Amino acid sequence: MRADYETLAKTIASLTEGETDEVALMATVACEVHHADSRFDWTGFYRVAAPELLKIGPYQGGHGCLQIPFSRGVCGAAARSGAVQLVPDVDAFPGHIACASSTRSELVLPVWNGAGELIGVFDIDSDQPDAFTQEDADQLAAILRQVFGRS
Repeated sequence: MRADYETLAKTIASLTEGETDEVALMATVACEVHHADSRFDWTGFYRVAAPELLKIGPYQGGHGCLQIPFSRGVCGAAARSGAVQLVPDVDAFPGHIACASSTRSELVLPVWNGAGELIGVFDIDSDQPDAFTQEDADQLAAILRQVFGRS
C-alpha cells in the first residue's frame, strides 16, 4: 500500500486543526503517516532538546534511539544542514546510526515552526532498500509545513 498524499494531508489537517501543542501534533502526524504506507517501518520525530542534540519524540514502530547528536547519523545530518536526507542505502551513509538493524533506507525531513526555528526532524525508516522517492519527500515536507506553520 502506497500513501495517498492528498487524502493523508486532508486527514492530518482535519485532525490537527486548532492544535498548537508540538508534541500532540507530532504524535498525530507520526501515527497517520506510519499507517498510510506499507513501506514505512518506523515513523517518528526527534525533537531539538538542547543545542546540537535531538531526543526521541512521538513515534510508531519499534524502539528508537533515545538521543542523537547533530554530528551523527542521518537525523543529525538533517538537523545540522536543514536539508532533507533521502538515503536509499543506510549502510552506505557515513556515520549511520543503526537504531534498528532492520532499517535499509531512510527519509529524514527537518521540521520548522512558524518562527523558522528548527524544532526537530521527521524520520521514516524502511526495511526495504531504496524505498523512498523525491515525491515522498516533497509531499511529506508539504504536510509538515501545513501542520507546524512554516511556509
